[in-house]
Amino acid sequence: MTHKKKRAVVLVENNYQEMEVWYPYYRLQEAGLDVIAAGREAGKTYTSKLGYPIVSAQAISTLHATDFDAVVVPGGYAPDYLRSYPEVLRFVRGMDAAGKVVAAICHAGWVLCSAGILKDRHATSFINIKDDMVNAGALWEDSEAVVDKNLVTSRKPADLPAFLQAILKLL
Repeated sequence: MTHKKKRAVVLVENNYQEMEVWYPYYRLQEAGLDVIAAGREAGKTYTSKLGYPIVSAQAISTLHATDFDAVVVPGGYAPDYLRSYPEVLRFVRGMDAAGKVVAAICHAGWVLCSAGILKDRHATSFINIKDDMVNAGALWEDSEAVVDKNLVTSRKPADLPAFLQAILKLL
């Protein structure tokens, strides 16, 4: 299945979970999407929990929902930083409001909580943030991939195949 002319962005920050950045990044490229990594600063190198680097192609503050078809928010410790940046929350809200794919895995549910887009929506996350998700209004499920309209969520790295299948199906 190819997706010509579609664009996706993977949000990055230090201490990201390696597989939750690189698996979607390359899998979406394989499907024909133009995929970029975006962090707080363009051209900055962000490192994973184990020190694996990725260079941000674009600053998150310059992202616009009209320019992308999907956003992927990875887990690890990165979402705890990402959720504190107003530009991240603005972008995620904009993507959601436009009906674009908003995908979050593992601890990335924290970004969805802070963006305020979980009320009465089915979602999942890493079990340790279930209470945060529920308190933000999510109808939490223990499933490898949960889709609610344009929102795709998964629990952990082992769920990545189902996570990407759900993303690609929506695209």
